[in-house]
Amino acid sequence: MRQDYLQEVEHANDRVRRLEEAIGEAVKQVPKPMREVLQGLQALRGIAQISAVTIVSELGQISRFTRARQLMAYSGTVVSEESSGERVRRGAITQTGNAHLRRVVIEAAWAYRHRPAIGARLRQRQQGVGEEVKAIAWKAQHRLHKRYRRLAAAGKNQQKLVTAIGGELLGFIWAIGVKMENQASHPSALAA
Repeated sequence: MRQDYLQEVEHANDRVRRLEEAIGEAVKQVPKPMREVLQGLQALRGIAQISAVTIVSELGQISRFTRARQLMAYSGTVVSEESSGERVRRGAITQTGNAHLRRVVIEAAWAYRHRPAIGARLRQRQQGVGEEVKAIAWKAQHRLHKRYRRLAAAGKNQQKLVTAIGGELLGFIWAIGVKMENQASHPSALAA
């Protein structure tokens, strides 16, 4: 019985590995501007290739959102609000947006509970990415970790706290995505 379970786990691991390799091969076939966006998003902590591919496939062209707040609303990570006269009451997140995108971003947001650092894997993912994108990613680490600590110190529920971090992470995803799309459409901007 135990051997059957171990065999199933090995089989599942092999399947995951094969799917990850297939996604890696598919990424090589996408147009260069999209590959650059994928690479830029991976400069963020918590977002490796699978997460970046998911985000780009769910969003398409990121610059179609004119502001980061629109992207946050699209994902359903903005808080609901009830207003009546002078009274304003904020509630839970709306959850009316793209659930798959929201799930991936919230999963990535867990990485920001750790102190800002650039480990070996993140350093490898950041190779070939411009300094401006690295600066945005570094700013994200500091800002989101600080917010995580502040909300945790206030006694906020862990899941709500990470959801809030995920919503704010979308702002950094938007900034990097738009920058990479603009660079891809204006190659002369890279030389400047």
